[in-house]
Amino acid sequence: MVTLLQRNAGMRRLRMAAIVFAVGLLGGCEPEETPVERRPERVLVHRVVYQQVTRNVSLTGSIYARIESQLSFQIDGRVVERLVDVADRVREGDVLARLDPAQQEADVAAAEAALSSAEATLEQAQTNFTRQARLLESGVTTRGNFEDAREQLRNAEGGLNSARAQLANARERLTFTELRADADGVITERRTETGQVAAAAQPVFTLAHDGDREAIFDVYESLLLQEAAPSTKIVVRLISDPSIDAKARVREVSPTLDSRTGTVRIWVTLIDPPQGIGLGAAVEGIGEGQSMQLADLPSTALSADADGPAVWVVDASTNTVSLRSIEIESYQTGSILVRSGLVHGEKVVTVGSQLLRDGQLVEVAKDVST
Repeated sequence: MVTLLQRNAGMRRLRMAAIVFAVGLLGGCEPEETPVERRPERVLVHRVVYQQVTRNVSLTGSIYARIESQLSFQIDGRVVERLVDVADRVREGDVLARLDPAQQEADVAAAEAALSSAEATLEQAQTNFTRQARLLESGVTTRGNFEDAREQLRNAEGGLNSARAQLANARERLTFTELRADADGVITERRTETGQVAAAAQPVFTLAHDGDREAIFDVYESLLLQEAAPSTKIVVRLISDPSIDAKARVREVSPTLDSRTGTVRIWVTLIDPPQGIGLGAAVEGIGEGQSMQLADLPSTALSADADGPAVWVVDASTNTVSLRSIEIESYQTGSILVRSGLVHGEKVVTVGSQLLRDGQLVEVAKDVST
């Protein structure tokens, strides 16, 4: 019985070995698997062309008068009349506002009365002195009385001069109740209303004098330090109507930095500005910067590597691509200006770079730069 079981087990092992051997033979008879050929990626490219590019620097500012004056009363008082408003044109000497003159008129009246009294005192002293002089000649009076009469005359003359000066001062202070324009120009700011009390030297109006007009720009300090800093000759044009413009020249650059805004103020004088460029207008100043050799590429060419901006460059001899770092001068709408990293005449991938890898074979479907 045992012998029969052992024989059956041996037969099963032989049959299994035969099956494995047959499967091995069948597998060995299959043809070898050939590698799948990868087709090159189709891409669009752009030819790198370096050109001399002059970058314009654009600034935003406002128009002011070259000379402005802050007009204020020289005495305290309540404003009883305001004759002008913002944007009004005035002539030199025009009355702009008035204070209540009651106190100053009273001072003038008192000074006039004091002058009349001084004149009467002088007349009396003059009469007394003349009489004493005649009496002295006739020997009727003493030298002491004569000297007293002469001293009284001198005091009366001094009193008259003082009264005249006080009257002149009172009349001058009366004129201070009227605020007048110190030049021809335009009122650009008003800081008082009728009925308010104005303190002496408190600004009431700002007067922009006729004459040169300037544009004032606040520029970040870094812009002045760049190689593309604006030249001294610029063009100023209205933001609301760019067709209205005027040539200008830089008159002054502030030597100090505004610590609050981090900007430096620049004053630009307009040369023969048209009437459309008025006071307070918002303007754009465009200055010509330094020329540079730059390559203009579509923004779709931009990629990145571990160091920053990069583009895929096509090797013309092998039609393979490699990722190369570049230095960008500036970003434009729909394009980038490349300063370095590429060679004139090379071709970079603009469309189809999403699936590329270093050394990959590509097929140029179209050169968009031609």
